[in-house]
Amino acid sequence: MKWLRRILLILAVLFVVAQFIRPLPANIQTDPRKTLAKARNIPPDVAAVFNRACRDCHSNTTAWPWYSQIAPVSWMLAEHVKDGRKELNIDEWGAYTPRREARKLEEICDQVKKGDMPLPSYLWIHHDSRLSDADKQLLCNWSGAERAKVIAAHPDAAKRAPRPRG
Repeated sequence: MKWLRRILLILAVLFVVAQFIRPLPANIQTDPRKTLAKARNIPPDVAAVFNRACRDCHSNTTAWPWYSQIAPVSWMLAEHVKDGRKELNIDEWGAYTPRREARKLEEICDQVKKGDMPLPSYLWIHHDSRLSDADKQLLCNWSGAERAKVIAAHPDAAKRAPRPRG
C-alpha cells in the first residue's frame, strides 16, 4: 500500500505541474470582409448548422469551455482548434483561392456524409452539434450549389492541384 500512495502522490504532483504548462486559448481578430458569410450566400438554416456544429473548431471565434483550462484536456483542445482552423476557417474564407474554395466546398459535404465531422470526440460533450441526415443533406446541397457557382466563375477551380513529387 505504501507504493500505491507514492504513485498517487507522484500523479497528483504531475497533474498540478501540468496546469502551468498549457496553451492560452486564443481567438484571432476577424476581418468581417473575409468571412464565409460575406463571400458566399449562406441561408439562415445553413448558417445555423455551421454555428452549431462547426464554428468552435473552424473559425476564429472559438467558445472555450471551462474544461479548456485544465491540462491535459487544454492541450488536446488547442491542438484540435489549431488543426481545424488550418484545414478550414470560415472566418478566413475570403483569402481562399477559387481552387481552394471549390475543394473546401466539396470536402464539407464529403466530411459530413462520412461522419468525420464534427469529430466524434467533440460530440461526446457537444451533443447538440450532432448532424442529422437532414443537416447533412442541407450542407451538401448548399456546398454543391456554391461549388458550382465558383467553378462557373473560375473553370480552373475544378481542376485538382498537382501533388508535389518527392
